[in-house]
Amino acid sequence: MDALPRAAAPTRLASNRGWREILALYTEPDTGRIVFCILTSVVSYLALLAAMYVLLPVSYLLVLLLAIPAGGCLVRTYIVFHDCAHGSFLASKRGNEWLGAACALLVFTPFQRWRHQHAIHHASSGDLDRRGTGDVPTLTVAEYRALPPRRRLAYRLFRNPIVMFGLGPLWLLIQPRFISRSARPRIRRSVWLTNGVLAVAIAGLCVLVGWEALIAIELPPVLIAGSVGIWLFYVQHQFEDAYWQRSAQWSYDDAALRGSSYLHLPRALQFFTGNIGFHHVHHLCTKIPHYNLQAAHDAHPALQAVPTLTLLDAMRCVKLKLWDEELGRLVSFKQAGNPTAAFPAADEQP
Repeated sequence: MDALPRAAAPTRLASNRGWREILALYTEPDTGRIVFCILTSVVSYLALLAAMYVLLPVSYLLVLLLAIPAGGCLVRTYIVFHDCAHGSFLASKRGNEWLGAACALLVFTPFQRWRHQHAIHHASSGDLDRRGTGDVPTLTVAEYRALPPRRRLAYRLFRNPIVMFGLGPLWLLIQPRFISRSARPRIRRSVWLTNGVLAVAIAGLCVLVGWEALIAIELPPVLIAGSVGIWLFYVQHQFEDAYWQRSAQWSYDDAALRGSSYLHLPRALQFFTGNIGFHHVHHLCTKIPHYNLQAAHDAHPALQAVPTLTLLDAMRCVKLKLWDEELGRLVSFKQAGNPTAAFPAADEQP
């Protein structure tokens, strides 16, 4: 894993008082890029779904093959939805809300509630005392050891890759349908309205094409996109030298630069994931639309001196389960159970 010393990146960036002004140059929406993004996300996804319905009587294998690019386009649709939640995709605040609400129907996620939870995630990412909203549940080694056996098992099951990336997408279809009575009225209305429109749309499609065809066509790309989305969110904050601090020592800038990875993906995957691999830039300045993240990354040398993951590094991160406060890193269950064997002493390292 290509990661610089833990304090190097934020120190260098903090030495330049104008970095916020530099990043602000990349927050301006671009009409041409906006149109291109919509065509290659929402429009392409709907076109592929239509093609899948046409091909269903011909060959379900062809349908499943088309489900792969359809899932990629749905991931891009989620990135547009994500940018709208930050108010960065369009210049108009109202335009972002309307487009975000429309994309919410395709990604099965109420816009207002997700925007609220995601804002909390950005405000508390890497803060050990403010975990639990909009992030992947993560226990410290001490917290895990203090759990009774049944809750340890539940945590192990949750962090199992088969559960997280296999069953997780199904849970993401179900969980957003419910909302607490204590939630803000605006958020409750968003959930109810999204559920209502989805119910009408699904009922209409069932009448039009049948529920069997609906499931056969709609479910595969949703599951593909869901698995990819969960994996992306996981590796962007769950890598070995991630950043976790108690509130008294926590810093927003450090959390962005040291706790959000730069996921260096092949070009095709970078395209379908909407540049979200430049996650450190996104956390540092949420008003930069996804299509400008790479340009912002390339503009400032300090943004290139951050924890960097290759695709292989990201795959290996799945084994990390607990935060070790003494070592200041994420560890596996095995390493947590035998830390001296997992990490040799400094004078024993080559």
